[in-house]
Amino acid sequence: MKILAIESSCDETAAAVVEDGRRVLSSVINSQVAEHRVYGGVVPEIASRRHCENIVPVVQGALDEAGVPLTGIDAVAVTAAPGLIGALLVGVNYAKGLALAAGKPLVPVHHIRGHIAANYLAHPELEPPFLCLVVSGGHTHIVEVRSYTDFRVVGRTRDDAAGEAFDKSARAMGFPYPGGVYIDEAAGRGDPGKYKLPKPRVEGAPYDFSFSGLKTAVINLLHNAGQKGEEVDADSLAASFQRTVCEVLTSHLEAAAKELGYRVVAAAGGVSANSGLRAALGEMCRKNGFTLYVPPLSLCGDNAAMIGAQGYYEFLANPPAALSLNAAPSMDIAAAFSARD
Repeated sequence: MKILAIESSCDETAAAVVEDGRRVLSSVINSQVAEHRVYGGVVPEIASRRHCENIVPVVQGALDEAGVPLTGIDAVAVTAAPGLIGALLVGVNYAKGLALAAGKPLVPVHHIRGHIAANYLAHPELEPPFLCLVVSGGHTHIVEVRSYTDFRVVGRTRDDAAGEAFDKSARAMGFPYPGGVYIDEAAGRGDPGKYKLPKPRVEGAPYDFSFSGLKTAVINLLHNAGQKGEEVDADSLAASFQRTVCEVLTSHLEAAAKELGYRVVAAAGGVSANSGLRAALGEMCRKNGFTLYVPPLSLCGDNAAMIGAQGYYEFLANPPAALSLNAAPSMDIAAAFSARD
């Protein structure tokens, strides 16, 4: 089965053709990072406009790269939640029109489910159940993947997501947007033990995360040093920040896996590309005898191939969506889309 997938939840316009949920026939991504860097973050209005401009050539490019005409597609999958509402609407409405015109089933996909499914493309042997740490700019979750379409959130952030904390802390340190990659590079040159930073915990919720206080600690450290005329070692501060975040993420995942009895764990999302986190997860899994799955760097960020992978399993498990399908800026990963034929 060949699925044409569309992703437009934030600032990447992406399309892909995926076969049987496991084989990528094409993947095209048009990124807006350079344009949004001027503003230090994603501007939703600009993102939506660029999606309108890019979606037709991106989708056509994916079909051309796969060597598959629209008539050879079995279904159209699209990210319908969560994300920036204006950006989501571009993809959802284009997918609806395409599915209607071509007479193809329409398959809505949850963005976080898609990130988890990126592992299926890279690791053909991986099958549920397993425990997955999803870390990106907008989401930090520990998710129990009970089946391809059955999910339970074990832990989640109460404020800033890990990726958001990376970007905001990086901005305070003077790094460009998106800051996560610059912190990762700087951390390799710094001393992770030079600065002592807090590891916030959520009382009564051992698997939940809170990164707002850590971000504030970095900003306060920089502000106090500036007032005193002291120089801050940016590389070591980046290393200390990265190690702290990685220790929090890894320790929560380890504790959850032990309590719930999982021996197979995975990571997904943009922050799963971070070299410090990958190393920390690898060491934790070696210590405990866990099997770890992480996508290649090309599948960590937003892409449509992951939507096509998850879309395949959603298609098998659910009836097609109705044309009344709407985008949702926020939606629990365990929820089902209600608009069905």
